[in-house]
Amino acid sequence: MNSVTSRDGTTITFDRLGDGPSVILVCGGSVDRMSHAPLADLLAKRFTVFNYDRRGRNASGDTQPYAVEREVEDIDALVDAAGGSAYLFGSSSGAALALEAARQLPGRITKLALWEPPYIPDGFRRPPADTAKTFSDLVAQGRRGDAAEYFMVQVVGLPQEMADQMRTSPFWASQEALAHTLAYDATIMGDYVLPVDRVAEVKIPTLVLDGGASFPFMHPTAQAIVEHLPNGQQRTLEGQRHDFAAEAMAPVLTAFFES
Repeated sequence: MNSVTSRDGTTITFDRLGDGPSVILVCGGSVDRMSHAPLADLLAKRFTVFNYDRRGRNASGDTQPYAVEREVEDIDALVDAAGGSAYLFGSSSGAALALEAARQLPGRITKLALWEPPYIPDGFRRPPADTAKTFSDLVAQGRRGDAAEYFMVQVVGLPQEMADQMRTSPFWASQEALAHTLAYDATIMGDYVLPVDRVAEVKIPTLVLDGGASFPFMHPTAQAIVEHLPNGQQRTLEGQRHDFAAEAMAPVLTAFFES
């Protein structure tokens, strides 16, 4: 396990794999770096991969108060470790964070790939406006399981019966362990409306990806993002759901980063 120190003194831990141009992987909500471990292994055949735990996850620190800008500084510290520039890949709400990092770190992020940042177009259900506060309040009350359930049902949109079943599975312990970070991702997403002005400021080559078997709003969202990017392209990975297969993603990212 490697580590860097972010600007506010927070320790950010990461796995470093492979050799070649540097790629930083940014995970989404309710997961840690292990969600990208299979992808990191495949990309390491051609790249130096920095697969990190975002602040508040596992051995990474969690200096308070939380701010999106601190997470961008974490990525900036990883770019330093990569030699001053890197490609960036983010998935889900981590893609929204990666997009913001690319906006704030011009010249340091040289190419950007986004997997299904969950901005929600008009006509589709959005999470409640006070989602971040709800997560924080539930965790403060010691109700980590309820926070994780709220995420599954009210944010992801899973049926209540499925969430009830998940609460009885071994998987649920990891969800409760990460429950305090759900407010962080909700803060990143804001009102879940695409921030078109900020998107337009990202001028580097950007690939926006969605899955053909994913949530219905993901495809129009990907198209909308590309419409506002000065140098963007969109691609749909047929058969892929929101929890994509590394074997489907790795060759697409490799071709884009090497182009």
